[in-house]
Amino acid sequence: MFTGIIEDIGLVSNLKQEFDNLHITIKSAITNELKIDQSVAHNGVCLTVVNINDDQYTVTAIKETLDKTSIGSLKINDEVNLERAMKLGDRLDGHIVQGHVDQTAVCTNVEEANGSWIFSFSYDSSLNNITIEKGSVTVNGTSLTVVNSKKDTFSVAIIPYTYEHTNFKTFKKGTVVNLEFDVLGKYVSRLLELRN
Repeated sequence: MFTGIIEDIGLVSNLKQEFDNLHITIKSAITNELKIDQSVAHNGVCLTVVNINDDQYTVTAIKETLDKTSIGSLKINDEVNLERAMKLGDRLDGHIVQGHVDQTAVCTNVEEANGSWIFSFSYDSSLNNITIEKGSVTVNGTSLTVVNSKKDTFSVAIIPYTYEHTNFKTFKKGTVVNLEFDVLGKYVSRLLELRN
């Protein structure tokens, strides 16, 4: 379980394909606090630490993960939003995030807004995921509030702190991102689907 509050931006230092699996090595300031078998969210994707070496650690993404997220498109030196699992008893500063990406989206616009930024995204609405105005959504692991919610598009407003401390500063038109929709919204959507 995560909160969507990014702890660090890691740097991809190595990628190794092995059969259908991708081993991803990340250089991060939080590496010395990690342990083998620990869950870490990478751009919102929960992956298990399988190796630690100095200030770098390795996680493995399987075919299912590579097929449903943007993790397979990572390149050496790409920035990755990182968050360790939350501790029981800590404040929940973002919202409840599972680290299970629902689908990807494409950045359709980046607009400077006099000290902040508005990022717009489009996604395939046939997968029955929804956003609601002022509801929560996770974009590349970052807990955000939805603005301008439509059937297959939405926007988020990004403050300077979030812009500087996540990989949002690397987004441009066409960037593919990972989305995790609000867990309560997913249950409501599924219940309504079952009633019809």
